[in-house]
Amino acid sequence: MISRNVALCAATAALLAACSTLDRYTGQVRRNNTATGALMGAVGGAALGYATNTNKSEEGRTNALIGAGIGALAGAGIGRYMDRQEAELQHHLAGSGVGVIRQGENIVLQMPGDVTFALDSAAIQPRFDPVLDDVAAVLNRYPATYVDIVGHASADGSDAHNQVLSERRALAVGDYLLSHKVLRARLFVAGRGESEPIASNATQQGRAQNRRVEIILRPHTTT
Repeated sequence: MISRNVALCAATAALLAACSTLDRYTGQVRRNNTATGALMGAVGGAALGYATNTNKSEEGRTNALIGAGIGALAGAGIGRYMDRQEAELQHHLAGSGVGVIRQGENIVLQMPGDVTFALDSAAIQPRFDPVLDDVAAVLNRYPATYVDIVGHASADGSDAHNQVLSERRALAVGDYLLSHKVLRARLFVAGRGESEPIASNATQQGRAQNRRVEIILRPHTTT
């Protein structure tokens, strides 16, 4: 664990060697790497954090949405709301390569890394912009959902590299959604590195599946 943390520190230091810009998540100055997640990530930790400037917890995010005038869902209305949102996402994302998966009341959008990003890059490919435009448009029509953006990597490369890359990719997607008016208080951004595979890393196909960004949509409730 110590050696991994040292490696992560080294990777983070390397990412910081660039000019500064304003971070839209924190309002603070950060280095100008493409969607650099290292500035928000704790060394060795998966969570980058809540995107709102003032609330740093799940309860804070709930309160922020209520404060923004977004009412909480309740009872049978939860299922109906998520059903409509899922149907719109299925319609707009058909043929895009993005998987739309229903898990109870939650909706998971699986964005394959080879579709969203170039190899070993956190820069969103221009051809994927229209897909994220559609995602942002649907999210803005359904504001009563939390938006968790989680980056994942395959086992290719070192743990440290994969952790930082997963963070940077998640932040790139989060930055894009913010630039398309998705409410900041809804967002949580995390990088899981190679710790949560959905397929075997022993095959090329499995590793390709593991390289992904997931957007998890959860209903905004008070419980």
